[in-house]
Amino acid sequence: MPIHPKALNTGLKSANSFRSSLWLIILWLVGIANTAEATRILIPMDQRQKDHLKSYGVAYWAISRGMETQWLLNYRGGSFTMAHQMGLEAECRLRGISYEVIPENTYAGILTEIQDLAVNMEVVKLEKAPRIAVYTPPTKQPWDDAVTMALTYAEIPYDKVYDPEVLDGKLPMYDWLHLHHEDFTGQFGRFYFAFRNAAWYQAEVAEAERTALSRGFAKVSQLKSAVAQRIREFVAGGGFLFAMCSATDSYDISLSAIGLDICESMYDGDPVDASAASRLDYDQCFGFKDFTLTPNPLEYEFSDIDVTNTRGQVMENEDFFALFDFSAKWDVVPTMLCQNHQQVIKGFMGQTTAFNKDLIKPDVLIMGETKSLHEARYIHGNFGKGTWTFYGGHDPEDYQHLVGEPPTELSMHPNSPGYRLILNNILFPAAKKKKQKT
Repeated sequence: MPIHPKALNTGLKSANSFRSSLWLIILWLVGIANTAEATRILIPMDQRQKDHLKSYGVAYWAISRGMETQWLLNYRGGSFTMAHQMGLEAECRLRGISYEVIPENTYAGILTEIQDLAVNMEVVKLEKAPRIAVYTPPTKQPWDDAVTMALTYAEIPYDKVYDPEVLDGKLPMYDWLHLHHEDFTGQFGRFYFAFRNAAWYQAEVAEAERTALSRGFAKVSQLKSAVAQRIREFVAGGGFLFAMCSATDSYDISLSAIGLDICESMYDGDPVDASAASRLDYDQCFGFKDFTLTPNPLEYEFSDIDVTNTRGQVMENEDFFALFDFSAKWDVVPTMLCQNHQQVIKGFMGQTTAFNKDLIKPDVLIMGETKSLHEARYIHGNFGKGTWTFYGGHDPEDYQHLVGEPPTELSMHPNSPGYRLILNNILFPAAKKKKQKT
């Protein structure tokens, strides 16, 4: 009996369907075998990474869930590895970052390579997700501060604190504190000349004055001085401090002027102490020495620490700074803080753009500089049991951020080397502490 063509086609389709199903089963079994062998997830941080910034968020996510996590310093741009878990792999896909699933023997080979004394690499275990606080006024928007934007984009949780929380002793609840581009001298950023009639400026002054009075201070400068001293106690007790833009030099100036009046009448209602400039106590400062205060209260500058007005005409396309190459096996801390896929970083301005190298204390570590201009952009030091890091400039992806400009969309800059320096500092407290070699 002849076979009907339709029946023949149906039989062929069934056979093909069976073969397809069989291949799917085989591929599934192979996948299971590969997954069983692949015990590590590697998040590369070199040029092959699609989103460097969100990669830090995945690392933080893994640490916060108790997952074994290593930071491979100087290996492929400072890569991360974790024990393989399907949930972690799903998180990597969800956040759109590049990752590799590698077998144990491959990872063992990587460790062997890193442990070779001839290569500048090291493995650091990330043990505990740091509790993060951002010192920022309640009225500020997220795009006012690069660190807040970086944390939000990377999906790293943080709390906001400001003067009341600091004075109430809340800082010891946290491991890491960022200082929003604040003016710790009590001169309201020296925005008086340009913005004294602006509603936002008047509102900020009024709010600061209310807070000062409610806390028993006659002046905002006295309030800020007390806050600066509480922050210093936080660092001395083992805290990690990170500051950018004007929160760097204005903080040290505030510490140097404890008990002195360095504010003119438009800021605090009475004249400046004429002898204050000669009575600054540089020993109280974290990073700077021998600086001179800018005497004109209407000038948008605090002192000669910052080089914004003295660096000459520097074109944006010629403004760069270089990171130092530290020994990963001997200088673990600065190596962590400088992890990057680029060693030359494009510059960016701020109220405090960069630091005059002549005014940096000799025991301070310069991690990034523009040598031709004799300026430092990225510095680090120890104080008590803690550390501090100052990073000049306002926004690594907005060369000259002006008041009222739209926010930076970090989704347009997922591989920003300038923002990576911020996120290095956020993960730094998670590292298992090693005794530094001498």
